[in-house]
Amino acid sequence: MNTKLSILFYAKRAKTNTDGLVPIYLRVTVDSERIEFSTKRFTQPDKWSVEGNRMKGTTDEAKAINTYLDTLKAKVYEYQQQLVRENELVNAENMRNKILGVEKRRNMLVAIFEKHNDEMKALVGKEFAEATYQRYITSLKHTIDFIKWKYKVSDIDIRKIDHEFITSYEFYLKSVCNCCQNTAVKYIKNFGKVVRICLANGWIERNPFFNYKSKIKEVDRVFLSQDEIETKFNKEFSTYRLNQVKDIFLFSCFTGLAYADVKKLTRNNIGIGVDSEHWIFINRTKTDTRSNIPLLPISAAIIEKYRDHPQAVNQERLLPILSNQKMNSYLKEIADLCGIHKELTFHIARHTFATTVTLTNGVPIESVSKMLGHKNLHTTQHYAKILDLKVSNDMKDLKEKFGNGNLVKLKKSVG
Repeated sequence: MNTKLSILFYAKRAKTNTDGLVPIYLRVTVDSERIEFSTKRFTQPDKWSVEGNRMKGTTDEAKAINTYLDTLKAKVYEYQQQLVRENELVNAENMRNKILGVEKRRNMLVAIFEKHNDEMKALVGKEFAEATYQRYITSLKHTIDFIKWKYKVSDIDIRKIDHEFITSYEFYLKSVCNCCQNTAVKYIKNFGKVVRICLANGWIERNPFFNYKSKIKEVDRVFLSQDEIETKFNKEFSTYRLNQVKDIFLFSCFTGLAYADVKKLTRNNIGIGVDSEHWIFINRTKTDTRSNIPLLPISAAIIEKYRDHPQAVNQERLLPILSNQKMNSYLKEIADLCGIHKELTFHIARHTFATTVTLTNGVPIESVSKMLGHKNLHTTQHYAKILDLKVSNDMKDLKEKFGNGNLVKLKKSVG
């Protein structure tokens, strides 16, 4: 879009001073919108040429003032070109700021990111989980380190964020930070939220993520087999703490609850479901989605076992759970003692519920998704892809049908 700009100098007779001199004013018109400034120069009314927009005559005074006015005019055109180069609108407001030397407040990336994180912190426990807030803190740190690494500055104007910035950031995360594909994509996704804030506020006009593609790489989810669950269930350890950790891990295996959700469970989360049996009713900490889970006998037995445990009673919790770090540390020891050659963490219990406990035993994927509190079925389908055992069980009847004896009969019938 072409901007129409005109420049006019005129003598403002309404402001004649006590010496009879009138001030010379500069008028800049941008698309019919006027802005006016005093040039700080004066002239006698009869020595001003309205038609020429300058002083009459060839005196030293006239030459000096006219040269100054020509310089001002050249500067106005230069300011216009500066706005074009800076991708700013050439309008009356921006021209006024340029002429007066008022620097437009720049929107800086790190400052915006910090403000976002401060607001998120205030909403932890209301709209966001503590873990989500911490991920954005880490994401901000990576962003700051990247800007210093690539641009050698502590912050950068949001208008300089482009497609090349995004791809370089991803390269930095994978190379310098040694992040795996999925971790790098998650940090880029966090950064993308800040970009969307800038777009919504009109601080940038073009989305730098346009044409950017980076996919999450599917990973094999570790889970326990039926034999491994039974091994853990039947194993009695010499220390009370290991048995306690084993029980709470098994509780998660048969409810599908993540660590944060097991930790916050109280007796108020236990109620009567549509089948008149006991269910767990809880909003997931991570997504705030509802999970309604029927209590299986083993889960109910574990709850009853720890009903009067001092830690559970004092904290008004359903189960006496340790910190996530300690739970994972003990689980590695339990895996060694049980001969389970997998990197055991508490979250594997949730995977085990989705695979071995439910999908393998014929529970419909829609029901599993609802109990896990997934927002969409696609997330649950990742578990279904890894169930070779389920495929094997489904094929048993077919194997029997095409056994050696039946195969002979089949050949004869075909012949």
